[in-house]
Amino acid sequence: MLAKQSAGRRLQRYLRRDVLAHWQLLALLALPLAWYIIFCYIPMFGVQLAFKSHKVTLGIWHSPWADPLLKHFSRYFSSYYAWSTIWNTLALNLGCLAIGFPAPILLALILNEIDNVRFRKALQNVTYIPYFLSIVVVVSMLKLFCDERYGVINILLQALNLQALPLMESERYFRPLYVLSNVWQNMGWNAIIYVAALAGIDMALYEAATIDGATRWQKILHVSLPCILPTIVTMLILRIGQLMTIGFEKALLMQNDMNIGTSEIISTLVYKNGIQNGDYSYATAVGLMNSAVNLVLIVAANTFCRRTLNESLW
Repeated sequence: MLAKQSAGRRLQRYLRRDVLAHWQLLALLALPLAWYIIFCYIPMFGVQLAFKSHKVTLGIWHSPWADPLLKHFSRYFSSYYAWSTIWNTLALNLGCLAIGFPAPILLALILNEIDNVRFRKALQNVTYIPYFLSIVVVVSMLKLFCDERYGVINILLQALNLQALPLMESERYFRPLYVLSNVWQNMGWNAIIYVAALAGIDMALYEAATIDGATRWQKILHVSLPCILPTIVTMLILRIGQLMTIGFEKALLMQNDMNIGTSEIISTLVYKNGIQNGDYSYATAVGLMNSAVNLVLIVAANTFCRRTLNESLW
């Protein structure tokens, strides 16, 4: 008993000493920790809405449990729009993954190979600027450029004696416009982490490759890419873990009655049912299902990369 008390006192003494020695770091940690607790962990309390029949007058805690418990989940999967919203979400994310994931890597490699410092900085600024434009501005630009009568794209098509296209009013063109505009807006910003990874490569590796007679392409293929492979794998796993997640803002702003067949995704459905219609239980159930699928995807992607590439998050 005395030994346990003595060990407890020693532990308290060590902890007190460590806290006093590193109080500045702990003070810096306090604000982001509070942010996570307030905005990430406390809202998890509301997940129980997915299993309740929410009544505003009773609140979350006192609202009755749904009967049956998985009522809202079965309601979604039995609806006529369930699989179309799932496919639309996947199609947009797969398009962004296929084009948007390699684009920042390619841009970073190009920036790394440019010797002219001024030109490299100018190119970086040009590619970074779109990221700081709001989604509302980007969608407004799309509508202006793609207008069937006055848009720049259709004016060029007509100048080539081609027929004007209803780009913003067609289900056929919604996904290409969404994916390409998304790549344009985010490519420069997403390239930052790869530029930083390339900057950390030991220059002796490039010098050794030069002595061995390697061309610039061979240096990229056998030095640059292998050295940033852990970063690429980490970003890929995180991206795959978001395959079922798209912000509703851009899709909702681009959405209209004529392209709703491809523009209605899970997040817009959650927004319409939760915020506009006040059906919080149903919206929470759909969102929870979405998060569960993302969890499965990120675990599967991590396992696959660990077994095939020997790189993983954990």
